[in-house]
Parts: sequence; structure tokens; C-alpha cells
Amino acid sequence: MLAVIYLLLCLSTGYVFCSVFLPRLGELGRETCFKKETGLSRIFILLPAWYLTGTLLVTWTAYLLAYVFRNVEVPAFFSHIYQNSSSPLAIADTITLFLYLILTIGGILYLRSRERNTLLKGAFHLLTIPEMIFITLVIGLVYQLMWTTFFVAHDQLYVGLSVFSDFSPHLGMIRSFSYGNNFPTTYSHFAGEDIRYHFMFQFLAGNLEFLGMRLDYAFNVPSALSLISVYFLLYAVSIKLSGKRSVGFLACLFFTFRSSPSLFSYIADIPQGTSVLDTLRDNISFIGYTTNENWGLWNLNVYCNQRHLAFGLATLLLVLLFFLSQPYDMARRLKRMQLTANVKEQEEKQTTTYIAGKQLPAGNSAVKKNSQKKSVTVFIQECKSFLHNSLLHKDGWMPKYIVQSVILGIILGGIAFWNGAAVFAALMVLFMLAIAADRRLEYLITAVITTILSSLQSGFFIDGEVVSPQYYFGFISENRSLFGVMDYIWRLCGVILIILLAAFLVVKGIRKYTMVAFMAPFVFAFTISLTIDVTVNHKYIMMSLMLLGIFAAIFVVKLFSNRNFWARLLCVLIVIAMTSTGVYDFITVLKRNTPQNDLVFNLEDELTLWIRDNATSQDIFLTSNYALNQVVLGGAMLYEGWPYFPWSAGYDTYGRTEQVKEMYEASGSDELKALIKENNIRYIIVDHDNRTSEDYELKEDVISSTYEAVFSSGEGEWMTTIYDTDQPK
Repeated sequence: MLAVIYLLLCLSTGYVFCSVFLPRLGELGRETCFKKETGLSRIFILLPAWYLTGTLLVTWTAYLLAYVFRNVEVPAFFSHIYQNSSSPLAIADTITLFLYLILTIGGILYLRSRERNTLLKGAFHLLTIPEMIFITLVIGLVYQLMWTTFFVAHDQLYVGLSVFSDFSPHLGMIRSFSYGNNFPTTYSHFAGEDIRYHFMFQFLAGNLEFLGMRLDYAFNVPSALSLISVYFLLYAVSIKLSGKRSVGFLACLFFTFRSSPSLFSYIADIPQGTSVLDTLRDNISFIGYTTNENWGLWNLNVYCNQRHLAFGLATLLLVLLFFLSQPYDMARRLKRMQLTANVKEQEEKQTTTYIAGKQLPAGNSAVKKNSQKKSVTVFIQECKSFLHNSLLHKDGWMPKYIVQSVILGIILGGIAFWNGAAVFAALMVLFMLAIAADRRLEYLITAVITTILSSLQSGFFIDGEVVSPQYYFGFISENRSLFGVMDYIWRLCGVILIILLAAFLVVKGIRKYTMVAFMAPFVFAFTISLTIDVTVNHKYIMMSLMLLGIFAAIFVVKLFSNRNFWARLLCVLIVIAMTSTGVYDFITVLKRNTPQNDLVFNLEDELTLWIRDNATSQDIFLTSNYALNQVVLGGAMLYEGWPYFPWSAGYDTYGRTEQVKEMYEASGSDELKALIKENNIRYIIVDHDNRTSEDYELKEDVISSTYEAVFSSGEGEWMTTIYDTDQPK
């Protein structure tokens, strides 16, 4: 019940916050960038905005209060409210819920007294039947993705085959908050150091479980709301750019089902005489012909195993909505100034050339040559106009909505530890848009505040450098030469590249530049690496393709508007070619994540419950390099879990791997005690993984003769024993 109240408070807080500080929110979808009425229902913008802003405010408040009260003894009466009554979240959530309840009630009363509740007025009107169908399909799709890959039945936790690996650190972090006291926060797969992992979405899920929501709902509900928000806002951005609902539907379709030639290549590789349908039906592996594509790196599976990504994408789209019109405002203003300067008369003269007092036909070579010269002249004039009337003109810089810019900077900066890639991508796109926009200082204010907040959070959570940018051409393409990278991009993206090229040739004016701005994260992904693992750049590529998909949709809809039968047939073929691989990927996600294939964990397992009841998040466990198991589900803070996760976050896994080897191989009690003290180990786990490890030779007798065993389960080689280093023999 408290968890439901928490989520409702997030929505109501977001409503009050947006009504007071972002009053233009309800009007963003009313007009296109070209100042034409859209008829778009406000719910596609309002509901996601309320959820995103309210969740950010409430969740950050709960976290910061829990951090402040981390060393305070929790009063006994909290045991009647919270199951984990010793956690500082007991105090933090009580204050947070009470505070935002009062603020929400007061805010609503204030808005009504000032007649400023306009964001609610007409919010649910104007929904068309296709939009109702669209909403239903989106909710159904998101529900299928989230609850197929992660659910609880009969006290058994089912974790999908396609997500269990990434869920190792995710669930470890969630349980470190709901079961433990992870303040100050450290990484559950590399305990004892700083936190370089964007963990706030996991904190949200952990807090919901702490408040009484079952684990699968605590993780799935905010994940579903985040992904639904992405669809709603992508639909709104598409209509903002095009004015057509059909473009919005198609853009969401292209976002859902990626463009790739992989399916066609896979079918072509099926041996002759083998049934194509049977092969496609029996396959449960992700198909692909680029590096790591078999991970499901580019399809809907990403939003299943990287649950925090959708929250970041939705925030990016929300911020973009506020700034998207300004380049178009500049273009209109410059056009008006050109007309005032009688440019229109000069352009009309380009169509007709007089030589020696005679009018020459348009096909005359002299006319063409003169026309080309005048085209160059016009281009030079346009550049001069841009320089003097935009870059050096006050309208190109002076802000109009200062408070809005500040708030958007706070929102964007606030998600740095929800999803840092979304922050980088948003700043790149906004920077590119600002170059060709009016009121550039609004972009600058937002960017500066975002950067300051991100830096403050990084300085608070991380010791040392946050990122290490370096030039790295080619991303993860097998051949990082120019033509090798071009081949990789084709094998990755397929038909959409041709459609985007056609769209770029068809669209005019500032729309072309908008496409260039949307390409910025894509180019960044292939040229710069911020971390040791360049594979994480795939998120930037996906963000660019999400935005560029809008222009692919614009081109297809424009082509379909031609009543020619063959043109419309071509549109159908284009859509099929662009979505076929993505559709098959979606089917594969469903086939891979069935109860028969899932990893199943007992939520009432005695090992899990022992860790929950006896260990805190300050107690570091020396274990084998676990991925996801009952120990992780207990909220144990691992000295070193599965190395890929901390390695990709920039931790020194090689040093710790050597330390693990030395501790398990210690030849005597004195050596073991010295190593345990040096690495601040509280518990040592000895189990089947240690006994069969090829990385070291376990000296179990040394451990058992040095420390008391406080937990034991199983028999023989499969026995799991926990030794408490605070209880030496």
C-alpha cells in the first residue's frame, strides 16, 4: 500500500511541479514546429512529464534523506510500519511521503485558487480511435516485455534467459537497498569502493520493495511506466515535427522493430532443402551479423535487461520537446527579414534572364550559367544573413523562458545517475540544435545547469575521473577502416539508411539540419569512447536511430500520400523491409523467455534469508565470481562479482581477481587474517564454485580452522558455508 501511495505521490508531485514551473507544457503539442494546429491530446505529453519529474523529485529526496540518516538509530516504532525497520529508509520514506503529501495538497489548492489548473483542462480530450488502439497496443507490448522476462509465481522468481546476466548487478543493487543499508552507496558487484554505476533506478525499485511491493512489481511497474512514456513522447515529438498522426505511429513502429538485413541474411544462409519456416520457428537465438548482435544488443531485449534506459530516453524526449521549435523560429525570422530586404524580387529574377534586352528561354545555357552564379550568390547571402541576423543578432541569443531553461537543466542533470548516456546524448542534440536556433542562451542555461549537477553528483559518488574520453574510430566493427565501418553500419541498419538518405534529399530547409542534429549521438558512438568498454556506445546509436526514425516515417508517409498504386506498394514493401528483423527479434524475445527456459530462484531460500537478516550493506562477502544466484538475491555486497560488470564500469577487476586467488589459497591462518583485514572482508563463502574453480586451489581447511562457520547448507561438494571473520577461532 505504501508503495502505491509513493507512485501516486510521484504523479501528483509531477503535476504540481509542472503546473507551477513548466506552464507551457500543455501547449507544446498544440502546434507543429511550423505553427500549424496538431489536435494532439495533451495526455501524450502530460502523463509522461508528471511521472518523470515527480519520480525524480520524490526519489532523490528519499535517497538524500536516507543518506543523511544512515548512521542514525531508527526508533523502535518504525518496526510496526516497515519490515526492514533498521534501514534509514524507514525515516527517509516517512518524511518523504509526509512532505510530498503536504506539498501536493497545498500545490493543488494553490493552483485552484489561482485558476492555474489548466494542465488538466481538456487533457483527455481529442483522443482518436487510432490513438486509443495505439495506446492499447503500447501497454500490451510493454506488459508482455516486462512480465515475460521477470515475474514471481508461488514464491519462485523467474528471470528470463535473455536478461539474467544484466540482472545480476541490477538485482544486487535493488536488494542492497531493500534488504540492506547501502549508504554511502557502493557497487554490489565490487563492494568497498565508490559507485560508478548509474544506480538511481535500482534505488527506486529497491525502495518500492522496501515499502512493501513485491520484487517483480517493484522492478516492472516503474520500468513499464518509463517505456510507455518513451512511446507517448516519441509520438508527440513526431507530430511536433510533421503534424501527422500517421508519422507518429510509424516512428513508434520503427522504434519498436529495428531495421536490419539480419533476417534476410539468416534466411539466405539456411541450407538448401531445409524448411525455412521450421528453422525460423525452432531458433531461439538472436540473429545478427555484427559483433555481439547475438546478445540482443539492438532489439527490444535492451529495454528488458537495461530497465533504466527507458527512463533516460523519455527524459531526453521531454527536454527535446521544449527546444525543438527554436531552430524553426529562427528560420521563419530570417525569412521575414529576407523578404523585407526584397530578396523575393531577386529570387524571381533568377527564373528569367535578360540579355541585350531580350528574354531567353529557361533552357538556354547562358540562363543556366547565370542561374548557377545567382544560386551561389543567394547561398552567400544566406550565410551572411545567418551571421548577421542570427549569430550576431540579439534575437539569436536573448532568452525568453529563463525559468523553464533552469528547470529543464535540473531535470536533465537530475538523471545523471539514472542513465548517464541519455544526458550525453541530449546535450549533443541540443548543442547541434542551438547552433541554428533563436534564444541560444536558453540552451546554454540548460546545458550549464545539467553539467553542474552531473559534475556534483559524480564528485559526490565517484573517486577520481568520471569518464576518460578518447578517440576511437569504428565502434565495435570488425574492420575499423573507413570502408569496413561503412560495411558494418550497413549490416547493422540496412534499409533505413537508404530511406534516411532519401528523406534528407526530400525534406527542405531547417528539417535537413534537424536530421543532422539527430545524427550527433550516432557519429559520437563511432568516434569517441568514454569508458574502457566501447560497446556501451550502442545506446547512442539507438537514440539517434529512434529520432531519425521520425524522418524515415515522414518520407514513407509523404510517398504514400501519392495516389499512385506502385508508390503505395513501394511504401508497404519499405515498411516490411525495415521492420521484419525487429519483428522476428521480438518473437525471439518471447521464445527465449518462457518459464521452461527461465532461471528460477526461491525467494524463501534459507541462504537468501540468512544474508537478509544477518548482513548489512557494509559487510563485504568474499565469494566466487557470481553472476545471479541466491547470495546476490540476499543483497550481499560482493568483493568481486562477475568481472565484466565492474570492469566495464572502470573498476580494477584484475587486481581484485588476484586478491581473491590469494585469500582462497592462503596457506596459513596468519596470512589469511592479514589478507582479510587488508580487503575489509566480513564474510567468506565456500561453495561448489570455489571447490571446482580452475582459477585457484581452495584451502578450505585453512578457512575453517581460522573462522567460525555461521551458516551451512547442503552436503559434500555442494555444501555452502559462510564464515564470519568477526568470529575467529
